[in-house]
Amino acid sequence: MKKNIVVTVGTGTGNTELSAFDAALFNAGIANHNLIPLSSVIPEGFRVTLGKPSLNKKGYGDRLYVVLAQHRQSQFGDEAWAGLGWITTTKAPYKGLFVEHHGDSKEFVERAIKQSLTDMRAYRSEKFGKIHMKLSGIRCDGSSVCALVSAIYKSEGWE
Repeated sequence: MKKNIVVTVGTGTGNTELSAFDAALFNAGIANHNLIPLSSVIPEGFRVTLGKPSLNKKGYGDRLYVVLAQHRQSQFGDEAWAGLGWITTTKAPYKGLFVEHHGDSKEFVERAIKQSLTDMRAYRSEKFGKIHMKLSGIRCDGSSVCALVSAIYKSEGWE
């Protein structure tokens, strides 16, 4: 059985930046969980897939292990961008690295992801393939906004 890390995106609006963050979590399919942030290493044997998980309707309050990039804005006209980038080794057993960046423009986030992963691969002995990334963005048109991208490793109950 293959183990997947699912990358999902979401945007949200709200009366406060925190409620916009909650709306973005809901839009990404990962609301109602306690987020446990991870440092960004993709373990051996996992593969990265894109999609929306169906976690919002089960496991209320469960732990959700994630790498998370998020950016919030509340000034009219400002943009919120978040992104995850990743690289994996070219030979089995596959393993890899995530990076998370956020900012006020798509270009900044893309550039930061590429620079970080280029630097990180330079001092490792493994051979990594091409850079992959997923971005999310939203413009503030009056209400507070949040853009997020999350890599979901595992959902786990408390018992």
